[in-house]
Amino acid sequence: MKTILLACVLVLLSFFAMRSGTAQDQKAPMSFFVTSEGPGNGANLGGLKGADAHCQKLAQAVGAGDRTWHAYLSASAEDSKPAVNARDRIGKGPWYNAKGVKVADDVANLHSEKVNINKETALDEKGNRVNARGDKPNKHDILTGSKLDGTAYPAGEDMTCRNWTAGNSTTLPGKAQIGHHDRENDRERHRRGEKNL
Repeated sequence: MKTILLACVLVLLSFFAMRSGTAQDQKAPMSFFVTSEGPGNGANLGGLKGADAHCQKLAQAVGAGDRTWHAYLSASAEDSKPAVNARDRIGKGPWYNAKGVKVADDVANLHSEKVNINKETALDEKGNRVNARGDKPNKHDILTGSKLDGTAYPAGEDMTCRNWTAGNSTTLPGKAQIGHHDRENDRERHRRGEKNL
């Protein structure tokens, strides 16, 4: 199993929790983006609140800060606190990128083979394509801390760098589960048991 160094992980997925019943198909506002930059301390995002604040700050910079943004991250059960599933933090969908392209209809679609997140649609908050396989440098690694279905790992199996509080050091314990925005063969690798790619 290959473990990614925390210093190399640079991006988060962000979703805006959309209210159901809005007319999204007319001129769909951005409700999903891959961050253009990380906060600068590896996987130490300041917990879920810090990650959400980072997403909010990036959205604000492009005129989309009038909505509440959440990072697509899970957190492990800790002390008396229950686990938090990424899929439960992001609303019900649908989600659109910065150019108005729908990337997923709902939570089930988001976690299926039919999701429309790929090299061309996984845009940052500015509407720029994020480097992926075949690009230099490749920046397709995305922190999630989640299993393929968007749920947290069991207690005791830290895949969240201490719930997003362990920083940019190779000496710190912990590891972070990542996903790939270009999604090429991710499910096949997971089936083979390769958790960290």
